[in-house]
Amino acid sequence: MDDRGNTIAGWVLFGGIVALGASIVSGEYFHSERPEKMGYPIEGVEVEAGGDAAAAEQPIAFYLASADPVAGEAVFKKCAACHNANKGGANQLGPNLWGAMGKPHGHVPGFAYSDALKSKPGVWDWEGMSHWLKSPKTYAPGTKMTFAGLSKPEDRANVIAYLNKQSDSPLPLPAAPAAVPEKAADAAAAPEQAGNGAAPAAAESGNGAAPAPAAAAH
Repeated sequence: MDDRGNTIAGWVLFGGIVALGASIVSGEYFHSERPEKMGYPIEGVEVEAGGDAAAAEQPIAFYLASADPVAGEAVFKKCAACHNANKGGANQLGPNLWGAMGKPHGHVPGFAYSDALKSKPGVWDWEGMSHWLKSPKTYAPGTKMTFAGLSKPEDRANVIAYLNKQSDSPLPLPAAPAAVPEKAADAAAAPEQAGNGAAPAAAESGNGAAPAPAAAAH
């Protein structure tokens, strides 16, 4: 009986050794390296580039060279509840924006602009309007404009091109500059955001015109 038990135990031990050996051999045979990127590619889906690969934003004049006023009008419709850019149009929640480009901040008679915008020096030029449309609160801290802003420079350029055409005397568009290298563009954008900021909503033109839903000049 003892001999039989020892025989069984021996075979069990032998089988375990064989199984362990087979596992080691198969593991070496089918071994694969960990991929650099986990997951599986899906056809037709593009992977977003990282921050370093993303294209640096260029000066607004670069985008104005290919801006489309018709596309800008479509974006501006988001602001129709607060602004209009028609000649002779009434002020709404925000001021009328006809002929706003090139005019001083807070130029529309009878509109109650915020002190933040009324005290802003200068006029609605290309860069200033782009900054305003990107971030009203950064461009004029204290403005009553609540619109978050237009992050895409192409959208801002289209809206600016549209607003420029809404005038008896549209301004000549600026010459298109050469593309700025990524690092130089980032360096130029840093002080701009620290100071004036960019802003998205058409213009409060005094306190805010906006090409996006909300807001308007206040």
